[in-house]
Amino acid sequence: MPQASDAYTGTFELEFERPLLALERQISELEAQADPNQSAVGLDPKLDFTADLKKLRQSHTAMLKKIYKGLGAWNTVQVSRHPNRPQTVDYINAFVKNFTELHGDRFYGDDPAIIAGFGRIGPHKCCIIGHHKGKNVKEKIACHFGCAHPEGYRKALRVMKLAEKFGLPVVTLVDTPGAYPGIGSEERGQAEAIAVNLREMSRLKVPIVSVVIGEGGSGGAIGIGVADRLAMLQYSWYSVISPEGCAAILWKIANPENNAKAADAMKVRAQDNLKLGTIDDVIPEPMGSAYRYRQQMYDTLEKYIIERLRELKRFKKPENLVAKRYQRLRKLGQISG
Repeated sequence: MPQASDAYTGTFELEFERPLLALERQISELEAQADPNQSAVGLDPKLDFTADLKKLRQSHTAMLKKIYKGLGAWNTVQVSRHPNRPQTVDYINAFVKNFTELHGDRFYGDDPAIIAGFGRIGPHKCCIIGHHKGKNVKEKIACHFGCAHPEGYRKALRVMKLAEKFGLPVVTLVDTPGAYPGIGSEERGQAEAIAVNLREMSRLKVPIVSVVIGEGGSGGAIGIGVADRLAMLQYSWYSVISPEGCAAILWKIANPENNAKAADAMKVRAQDNLKLGTIDDVIPEPMGSAYRYRQQMYDTLEKYIIERLRELKRFKKPENLVAKRYQRLRKLGQISG
């Protein structure tokens, strides 16, 4: 399994964040000048930039709050795709102890777009499954940017069934633009593999907690996203299709303007999904999103998973857990008069 040290370190700028990033560069430059060793580079060590730094940091905090308080749907999608946003492998390395990864579906092969295995989260021994987008170019190509093949979903189900056999809860981390749409994956039964996962997860006799940590696109997301508790990180998205796909269908061209209209119309944001009843919880991200304050996000998600698993383990009879899950799923899409 890839390590967290492989995290993206390049330069990437979201268009709506450019004024903020310019301010961050000013702060970095001033901090460098305020370094105690500045005399070594020919600067006057008596210069005091404390007041200037304080003012810039206050401006930065105010701008950050303003940008993220009213973040639109399309900008939320862009944040969810940020190259430095924590992925499944980062969360596993951050708070899953003694993680042991399993490979292969016992039918065709292994799919690096799905990570699956066993470990411990807090006091809970559990099965952990999640999409993997890749941390560098080689990995991204190998796992098709997080778009899983049918063998990936069959591997996930195999590990879930193993968890059920030993009475261990299942935790899934969803982060995919959608299942891989290639000819090979369709020939090997992509739709069937996802459909079987939906059926089997709906009646799995152990607790299931699922969290959309980035992108939650179409069947690729729900293939490991049927759960007793389904949550989304604050700046993730979850919908039947990507905004670009929707724009291409409705307006025949996917450009920023049409993508933004599609994202608004589909209600892809976490707060929209919560209002519609398609998810149970919104997990708050640090100010400025998870990629800025990764450790804070790790701690928040770990706490959420531990609490939900503790809550679900109170169902002593598996039949009651499955019945409750069934009732939750039946409520999706209900329209009140």
